[in-house]
Amino acid sequence: MGNYQLIAATGCPTGIAHTYMAQEALEQAAKKKGVTIKVETHGQIGIENELTAEEIKHAEAVIIAADKDVHPERFAGKRIIDVSVSTGIKDAERLIDDALVGKGSVAENQAVDALEEETGSNTSFGRSIYKNLMNGVSHMLPFVVAGGVLIAISFAVWGIYSFDPENAQYNATAAMLKSVGDAAMGMMVPVLAAYIAEGIAKRPGLVVGFVGGIVATNGGTGFLGGILAGFLAGYLILLLQKVMAGLPKQLDGLKAIFLYPVIGVAVIGIIMSLLADPMKAVNEGMMSFLAGFENSNPLILGVIVGCMCAFDMGGPVNKAAYVTGTALLAQGNTTFMAGVSAACIAPPLITGFATLFFGKYFDTNDRNAGLVNFILGSTHITEGAIPFAAKDPIRVLPTMMLGSSIAAVLTYMFGVQVPAPHGGFLVLPVVTGKIQWVASILIGALVGGVILGLIQKNSVAKKEKQTTEQVEKSAVAK
Repeated sequence: MGNYQLIAATGCPTGIAHTYMAQEALEQAAKKKGVTIKVETHGQIGIENELTAEEIKHAEAVIIAADKDVHPERFAGKRIIDVSVSTGIKDAERLIDDALVGKGSVAENQAVDALEEETGSNTSFGRSIYKNLMNGVSHMLPFVVAGGVLIAISFAVWGIYSFDPENAQYNATAAMLKSVGDAAMGMMVPVLAAYIAEGIAKRPGLVVGFVGGIVATNGGTGFLGGILAGFLAGYLILLLQKVMAGLPKQLDGLKAIFLYPVIGVAVIGIIMSLLADPMKAVNEGMMSFLAGFENSNPLILGVIVGCMCAFDMGGPVNKAAYVTGTALLAQGNTTFMAGVSAACIAPPLITGFATLFFGKYFDTNDRNAGLVNFILGSTHITEGAIPFAAKDPIRVLPTMMLGSSIAAVLTYMFGVQVPAPHGGFLVLPVVTGKIQWVASILIGALVGGVILGLIQKNSVAKKEKQTTEQVEKSAVAK
């Protein structure tokens, strides 16, 4: 086992392409400069080329090029240069130079200092929020894809009512496949919350985030509730670690296995449970508000329905629109549901078109997820768009709301009638105004897709500009 001058850890949110591109760039830059380096990767299949305690001990400096948690607490006492994974790819030579000339900051005992670090400068705080959110999203993505595709298969092969024992379409295999898909989808919010908390507070945060996510799901607060539960859980554990830092060393084991989980789960469980009732009241209020617009102007109704369906896909606002549509369907109103369905189908298709037209600005995993979303969207599974929305809710959600509103407004203007509450394009045989309905959805999805692609292009350009400026600054400093 050799001693390395430098060690590094790379990781991108999805763990497919950028993780290994950064590894290769750092290894090549080190080779060019005659420096020995070992690069540990945190990819989709886990940790590879893992750094040993001995290698960490003997290394002169550590380069972290990651947009996810790579367990930096192992490097306490070492000099660390911490950058995004894209900087690791584009600027590997400068990072090696900086590490060799003594740049970077020395990591102290991170368990206690994590709270100051998390709430330090705006840039590092913003980046840590993004990193922790990505930790949740990257773990959640496979659940959404697996669950969504299985449900879509059960609908496509056996029919959209094949899971219902009361219906003539019922098929036991289809029902079983749908229940497995539902189970995977049901894990989506708890996993998101658990790994956001794990990104912030390591293993002690995991259980608290998980329970917070389950309570958020059961209370109907949706994926936004899950994000809230994850961040609350993580920061609560950091706070508990600070408060209990003065306890005797002998109690460390007790803290990890007893105090943190019990206090953490109790506090987060209570907070998320208390949020469920106000959410429920808001939900019922929105449903009666919506029902009042049943026969109003198609433009107003379409914008309201579109914004509600795309605001928190699968959450309380979305469910209020969906349940109102289902209730009105039972009363014989098939027009209202047509707009709700269109607005629910649009968001995944928006991500599909964005990754199709602007593929080079999205990473490999996003491109693959976008293609899968064509299937999910076509079968009315809105949740496929959640990983995209969770990464940048401030800009992505309004884009989804715009696309969904266009789809719903056009659907109402064409007077389309959809008598089925679910199933997406699989219910086309029973739709009145088939071509107009599909056209309405595609127009909304294309407009949203182009805007989402431009947002991503702009964000990539901004990151590249910041990287270039950093390179110029360091060149001037030399």
